[in-house]
Amino acid sequence: MRNRFLPILTSILILYSCLSRPLIAFAEPQIETPHAAVMEVSTGTILYEKDADTPVHPASVTKVMTILLIFEAIEKGEISLIDKVTTSAYAKSMGGSQVFLETGEVQTVETLLKCIIIASGNDAAVTMAEAISGTEEAFVERMNAKAAELGMEHTHFVDCCGLTESEDHYTSARDVAIMSRELLYRYPQVTEYSDIWMEDITHETAQGSSVFTLSNTNKLLRSYDGCDGLKTGSTSYAKYCLSATARRDGIRLVSVVLTAPDTKTRFAEAAELLNYGFSMCTMYYDEETPQLSKITVKGTIQQEFAVTVEGEFSYLSTSAEDFSLIEKQTEWQDDIQAPLEKGDEVGAYIYTLDGKEIGRMPIVMAESAEKAGYADYLNLAWKRWML
Repeated sequence: MRNRFLPILTSILILYSCLSRPLIAFAEPQIETPHAAVMEVSTGTILYEKDADTPVHPASVTKVMTILLIFEAIEKGEISLIDKVTTSAYAKSMGGSQVFLETGEVQTVETLLKCIIIASGNDAAVTMAEAISGTEEAFVERMNAKAAELGMEHTHFVDCCGLTESEDHYTSARDVAIMSRELLYRYPQVTEYSDIWMEDITHETAQGSSVFTLSNTNKLLRSYDGCDGLKTGSTSYAKYCLSATARRDGIRLVSVVLTAPDTKTRFAEAAELLNYGFSMCTMYYDEETPQLSKITVKGTIQQEFAVTVEGEFSYLSTSAEDFSLIEKQTEWQDDIQAPLEKGDEVGAYIYTLDGKEIGRMPIVMAESAEKAGYADYLNLAWKRWML
């Protein structure tokens, strides 16, 4: 009788064991697209890759770098969203995807940004390249310099829109993820434009005014929960490409597919990769404000000074870790002496999980600490004597 129940008991124990611990094994997607990558944006962690370093033609996904440099130029004060830009004959001559700008037509930077991001306008991209750098060639030099700065090791640009079929124009799935992450991380406002499904712009030319409807080329906006960007691309040479981004539960991912065989595969597999990425990710945010005691600073008359933790801490887990095991501790510099300015670093606020450090935040002065001189000490001694 005892032997009859042994297999049942064993099965129950195995089932209980499986249910009582998190499942951390995730089956990798089996996709048709030759080159792909999935990246978590806040940390830059690659969650999946398939032949991600092979240089291939990205078509209009090239414009991710163009858009990044436009936002960078705005940040530097070189241009503003309300500045007006004139279309050249060269910009008008661009083929492929376009918004039909006329020679001499004037549009604002913001309108041209929408034309690039929503409708992938090649004419708008070249117009902005000329506005920022004078010529498209000079702007492309800037694109390649930025790619080198970001560590995009398998990238070289020839134009600013991806229209060329030159073999010298190439990037990789990993590099597209890198530049997409840079754009989304530094300029999250880009999704205010990339999330627009349709919008009308007005052409004002010598022949009169007309309305043109921008239609978003990213079909995942309507079919994938949380998707709000980023850039499509397709030519007969590059096939079908996409850098898609979505945000769920505070986690933002970028899914890159390059040289997909058709548009249906491009969107379906980008969505599959996003699903895989989200299934792997959990994000820890420290929502508690660290309560730190005041510290003593050598060489000052004032007894204690306030300090604070700078920034907000987050930690990405891809292995279903138990965040309740996270511990926090402070670590101070060996010799904290005046003078110190507000914001000077004096220690670190350290996070550990199961005994392993997972990150640290700087502890900085919340107020300045001036170095005491002879007169200060004399005055202090006098006050104490008077008491």
